[in-house]
Amino acid sequence: MDEHHSGALETGAPMDYKQHEQTYRAFLALTKWGMMLVAVLLIAMAAGFFAGAGLLGGIIVFAVLSVAGVFLLQG
Repeated sequence: MDEHHSGALETGAPMDYKQHEQTYRAFLALTKWGMMLVAVLLIAMAAGFFAGAGLLGGIIVFAVLSVAGVFLLQG
């Protein structure tokens, strides 16, 4: 019925903390850059479709904001 455990319930392989930190930093970087890209794409689409900039205007807005985002997010 009632089980009493006196030690660790689960003993697995030891954690590789260096690899864990690298994976976490890569996930954060991917999230940061991905969110910037999605935001820039949405702004460019809004400029192209709703502001009357057209396809070429949307592409220019996308390029300018992408360059600005790269400079702002570095570091």
